[in-house]
Amino acid sequence: IFGILKQMKETFESNLSASQKEEMANQKAYEDLKAAKEDEIAAGQAQIDSKTKELAETDEKNAQAKVDIEDTKASLSADEQFLMMLKEKCQMTDKEWEERQKTRQLEMEAVSKALAILSGDDAHDLFTRTMNPSLLQRESAARSQHREQAARVLAAAAEKVHSPRLATLAYQVKLDAFTRVKKAIDDMVAQLTAE
Repeated sequence: IFGILKQMKETFESNLSASQKEEMANQKAYEDLKAAKEDEIAAGQAQIDSKTKELAETDEKNAQAKVDIEDTKASLSADEQFLMMLKEKCQMTDKEWEERQKTRQLEMEAVSKALAILSGDDAHDLFTRTMNPSLLQRESAARSQHREQAARVLAAAAEKVHSPRLATLAYQVKLDAFTRVKKAIDDMVAQLTAE
């Protein structure tokens, strides 16, 4: 009986030793698996944190882009309105320029007519006669008649083209001597030529 019990004890002790070794190996495998899984969990959590942060940054960029696009649309609208106003202003300026060109042309024609009258033979005769003191009275009447005629032509031209400068010139022809009138006409012709 003692032999059997002794043999059973040895068997149990060897079984216990094998079981303890197996348990230790299983425990080590469990610890390794647990450490690997914890590393995977930590890596997964780090990836979640990284993706969450990236999502937040992307949402912020998206919101900023929406604000930027609204600002850009508002700026574009303002620029388009400015462009429309600028085009209208340019059209008005072009029309005014054409009107001024026509007016200048009419003024130049009127001045040419006035110069033709003033530089004609009648005016020349009148000028030469005014220098003769013996014919002073007679020349004064003829001179005033020619002056009146030149003033009428200039006044009609001024009224036709609505030019205050021509109207002033017509008034000066009535009142002033022809020397100042000729100087004013020459100045006006020079100015119109320059324009």
